[in-house]
Amino acid sequence: MVDGRIKTFLKLCEVMNYRKTAELLHMTQPAVTQHIKFLEKEYGCRLFNYDKRVLTMTEQAVILRDYAENIMYQEQKAKSRINEHSGHNLKIGATRTIGGYVIKQQLLNYLSDENNIISVEIDNTEHLLELLSKGEIDFALIEGFFDRKKYACQLYRREPFIGICGRKHPFAGKTVPLEQLWQEHLFLREEGSGTRDIFQQLLMEHNHSVSEFHRITTISDFGLMIGLLLDTQGITFAYRAVLDTSRDLKPFYIEGFEATREFNYVFLNNSFSLGAVKVFDSYR
Repeated sequence: MVDGRIKTFLKLCEVMNYRKTAELLHMTQPAVTQHIKFLEKEYGCRLFNYDKRVLTMTEQAVILRDYAENIMYQEQKAKSRINEHSGHNLKIGATRTIGGYVIKQQLLNYLSDENNIISVEIDNTEHLLELLSKGEIDFALIEGFFDRKKYACQLYRREPFIGICGRKHPFAGKTVPLEQLWQEHLFLREEGSGTRDIFQQLLMEHNHSVSEFHRITTISDFGLMIGLLLDTQGITFAYRAVLDTSRDLKPFYIEGFEATREFNYVFLNNSFSLGAVKVFDSYR
């Protein structure tokens, strides 16, 4: 069983306020302070500082937080394992491209066993990593960037990252110079999306940014985005798997842009998480 003082510490890391932590845990504020002081004495370091009345975590606190989150997750899985049924019970996350266009058949294979249970959270990379850190999902299938020092990972597959437009768009099936992009209506995913981060990085590598486009529309849902893209003759950048959603979609390519990115299983570094990855991967 995880020490209650560790749980207090994790809640303080989350809300970064002693009073709010006490309220959420139904404790007094002095009790929260005592828990933190105990941990600081136990680990021989300072965990929090006040900088101009703003509470900040020390480097040691970040290390302890990452370790404690992992332990909390393992405790939850141990409890589930003790009471588990005959099948598998997974809680997973997937970014919108992977969830919407890549893992459908794998999920069908998994669900073909009536004893298997699964919960799937579809969201952007940033939110999925938050859920992962809190132990609320077993692993996330991520298309974007993540901290490889904090999380373990296993390659799922590599996927080309390309331009996408309607079949009647002048770019359809062609390779065009970068300079021809700027007058186009660009459809982008929301901040925190792996797809958006990758496209912005590619532009930065060529000393450009999305601000150079004539018009930008931000849409968090790919289905809505594709419908609008076709009706407005816009363009977007995404993984090749998105082309499978409509015969009216066509790829296009930019001179000097050749991008293939990884889809990864991302998980906390422990045997429970790795086991969950192996179970789901066996249904591919």
